[in-house]
Amino acid sequence: MSGGRRVPSTMRAVVLTEFGGPEVLRIAEVPVPVPAADELLVRVHATALNRADLLQRRGLYPNPFPGAYDIPGMEFAGEVVAAPTTAAAPDAAIHRRASRFKPGDHVMGIVSGGAYAEYLTIPAAQAMRTPRRMALADAAAIPEVFITAWDALVLQGGLQPGQTALVHAGASGVGTAAIQICRAIGARIIVTCSAGKAAACRELGAALAIDYATHDFAKEVADFTQGKGVDVVLDVIGGDYTVRNVACLALKGRIIQVGTMAGPSKDFNVASLMPKRASIIGTVLRPRPKEEKIAVSQAFAEALLPDFDAGVLKPIIDERFALDQIVQAHQHMEANANVGKIVVTVDD
Repeated sequence: MSGGRRVPSTMRAVVLTEFGGPEVLRIAEVPVPVPAADELLVRVHATALNRADLLQRRGLYPNPFPGAYDIPGMEFAGEVVAAPTTAAAPDAAIHRRASRFKPGDHVMGIVSGGAYAEYLTIPAAQAMRTPRRMALADAAAIPEVFITAWDALVLQGGLQPGQTALVHAGASGVGTAAIQICRAIGARIIVTCSAGKAAACRELGAALAIDYATHDFAKEVADFTQGKGVDVVLDVIGGDYTVRNVACLALKGRIIQVGTMAGPSKDFNVASLMPKRASIIGTVLRPRPKEEKIAVSQAFAEALLPDFDAGVLKPIIDERFALDQIVQAHQHMEANANVGKIVVTVDD
């Protein structure tokens, strides 16, 4: 490994020692992780909250590193402090990607956990450069939601310019990313959200923002598309949305299920997909093997980082908290009042 700044032996991190509400979050002093031969050691400047963090805090998402400290956090931006001098890689192309970073470089990325800490390790080939001229505290709000939205809509959903997508929770981190991605590729997007967040979604580029509390989104979609329906649905809700999602689909449409906040559907009949020759694709990002995370991170960086550099895409940040305010940050997300991401600054 080649090193930069001096690395201490211990660091501050949010460690789960019990499960429950936000009050169980505690900051402790733990050992700094030791990078493997093909990994970067990164000093984390900022991380951002995701719904999976809340599940992990409640004990509903197992520690991704059994036997180690249970530290939440799935995305980050920070500074490389140690990098591989040679990469443990099977071919020259992967070697080049793994060894392209050096101490002092600014990077961001997705991780299985551990981002609520002053240091973390990540496979060097999985890390991405941060957008040019973007502060680290902003870049931390990009990786998880933008990769999730792009992977779901474009890679798995096959969304094309001129097509239409329906995205639920349009004001969430994934939702605000999805709106911008659709706008950037020339697709039309309909979102569902609460009434107080509709204006923000339209301002970002949503063609229609439906108040899910007062309107039947299936009827609104049918009216808006003149009965044609949508080509892709990106859903984080599940539950009784599933039946209506199928009703919203155009011929050969796809539902990409990335979450089930409302639990399973009790009334869904798989036969309803058949007349439309439609499909439902379930997907997750966090549990994917390292090779798949490297592949999707590199593909995302190649396809979309130029749009971040140009200002076409940007993270939407609702609130910022310090690491010492991690309890308040989780309370803010659980209140469901945010539009966009909640960022936690780790290192000033």
